[in-house]
Amino acid sequence: MSMFNPVDRLRRSARITIALYRISQAMNYLLRERGKVRGLSPAQIQTLLFLKYARPGVRTIGGLADRLVVSYATASDVADALERKRLLQRNPLPTDQRVVMLALTEQGEHESAMLEDVLDEIENAVAALPDTDQEALVRATQSIIRYLQVRGYVKVYEMCWGCQFFRRNAHPDDPRGPHHCAYVDAPLPEQNTYLECPDFTPIEPERT
Repeated sequence: MSMFNPVDRLRRSARITIALYRISQAMNYLLRERGKVRGLSPAQIQTLLFLKYARPGVRTIGGLADRLVVSYATASDVADALERKRLLQRNPLPTDQRVVMLALTEQGEHESAMLEDVLDEIENAVAALPDTDQEALVRATQSIIRYLQVRGYVKVYEMCWGCQFFRRNAHPDDPRGPHHCAYVDAPLPEQNTYLECPDFTPIEPERT
């Protein structure tokens, strides 16, 4: 059976899969079109947004490779291209010179701000749905993503709120941060809780 065969699309699961495929095509189209305007490839656009919103500790070539789901060498090539455009810079980690961190330059910060709305048309389509449909869609897509994540097809980056390892206001008087991450056993500054982290593990829904 093949979901691309019109006959096989009589299955509801195949129709849904085709719908998701078409949405992904629309997203890729929006990325390509914005890239033509800004002189960037879709991978470069995703890299700029990754560096803007990912937790500082994962802003490395390895972290970028995970985010783009590409090889280390390919991620390095993307970073090289952005470095040549002066949108990205490499900085050795002060505590370990062998580790190189990636950071946006001032020009890169400006460029990433121009990309914030690249998928707004998709969100507009979702926002037009009734609230009940949106809630159902959230649950359904989260289940699909978890399935794909377990099988290694996607790396999920989400922020701390809603993560099993997040301990809100665990030590409110600690100057290093009022919250706590049980995954790395370290304090979390408030601003870092709003950044995306690859160690995010969703809180299991309560069973009734």
